[in-house]
Amino acid sequence: MLRKLVIDPVTRVEGHGKVTIHLDDDNHVKDAFFHIVEFRGFERFIQGHPYWEAPVMVQRLCGICPVSHHLAAAKAIDQIVGIDPEDLSVPAGKIRRLLHFGQVFQSHALHFFYLASPDLLFGFDSDPLKRNVVGVAAEYPEMAKKGILMRKFGQEIIKLITGKKIHGIAATPGGVHKHISAREISYFLDGKEIPTIDTMIEWTLETLEFIKAYFESNRGFLDSFAAYPSGHLGLVNKKNGYLELYDGFLRATDSEGTRTLNDVQNVEYADYFYERVERWTYLKFPYLKHLGREKGWNRVGPLARINICDGIETPLAENERKIFKNATGGKTNNMTMHTHWARLIEALYCAEMMRNLLNDSDLLSSDLLRKGERRNRGVGIIEAPRGTLIHEYEVDDKDRITRCNLIVSTTHNNEPMNQAVRWVANHVMDGKPEITEGMFNQVEVAIRAYDPCLSCATHAMGQMPLEISLYDSAGELIETRQR
Repeated sequence: MLRKLVIDPVTRVEGHGKVTIHLDDDNHVKDAFFHIVEFRGFERFIQGHPYWEAPVMVQRLCGICPVSHHLAAAKAIDQIVGIDPEDLSVPAGKIRRLLHFGQVFQSHALHFFYLASPDLLFGFDSDPLKRNVVGVAAEYPEMAKKGILMRKFGQEIIKLITGKKIHGIAATPGGVHKHISAREISYFLDGKEIPTIDTMIEWTLETLEFIKAYFESNRGFLDSFAAYPSGHLGLVNKKNGYLELYDGFLRATDSEGTRTLNDVQNVEYADYFYERVERWTYLKFPYLKHLGREKGWNRVGPLARINICDGIETPLAENERKIFKNATGGKTNNMTMHTHWARLIEALYCAEMMRNLLNDSDLLSSDLLRKGERRNRGVGIIEAPRGTLIHEYEVDDKDRITRCNLIVSTTHNNEPMNQAVRWVANHVMDGKPEITEGMFNQVEVAIRAYDPCLSCATHAMGQMPLEISLYDSAGELIETRQR
């Protein structure tokens, strides 16, 4: 008789997901799935609205990464008014980038300190009552304090530019609303009210030393846990192929590092991607057309970005990238748990870039807007904290949006997360007479490494938890774990 395990909800992720694992009479895994069970509708109800409302409306997709949706939509709407990324005024471009770096920095701090560190500090099988951010604060108060203040720093950058920490507005078609004053910038540099940007860099480097020591001590396990070959997708700098988060070419490689998408312009993305639909989940499965469904899927996010880029322009992050690459002898890294390490390298890059921009006098300029020749289609692609985020809009001659397509970071990671669930089911649960809480948590650990934002990916309504269910060979539910 086939048994079926259900994990519902999956915890310490952004959004509502569900895992089902099917076992036979001998407790061997027959199959496993990661389901997203929320309603998707943003692409439809935004139709009919004036195009200039898009950057304001789409940030309501999510309370975790509204800045990412705001900027991706803004880049697309820039094109509707005839402005490509390189046509923005220099001050507007730098203000948008500062906003983006603040967003990625605070999001990476949130994920590492609040969501991932309990598993690393206490162990996958530790007491779940302790294995949480409250437990971290109790046993590692200095680490917890730094994590909170690092996230706050990024949020303060967002508030500076948008007026609010969540759901603020900065971008307008062809530019940004306002410049930044010298007094506002001094808040981040003088250390009187919050730790300075130099302190953020120092703390990020300390956290990187912790993660490197942790990986060195746990190398065999972390190298193998949920490791599997995959493609890797992201943006790279248009001039030198370096790490790029705001605007660049699309690049993808296979699991060996061979390019499968060779520096493609953003507006051409639709020529290269399909999205497949499955009956058992609301989340789609994007893949590269020329490779097909089985071979064309890609990871996105920190691990993919570090894999595909040719370097990092800031010196401290570049040094850490080289150390990271040396860990695999320069080869493409397909080890899921190494995503946490890559995420901290990106946090360091963002901190260094914020320091550069906070000391840049262009931020004080009032040259903020540009206008061009009206178009009927715009594509905006950025690297959100969780990976490549695509916004595409078509408008009619009355300025109304007639079509919207969103491919969200977590959507790209749908197949990789399903692969991760199957890996844990096959390597941890298969043949075991009893499924323990620690085994269930390992399923979540594998998913959590991707820092999925399920509300973003499905544009969800309702509650946001996640569950795991176990079914027998007759399809009867025999066990469900909820958190």
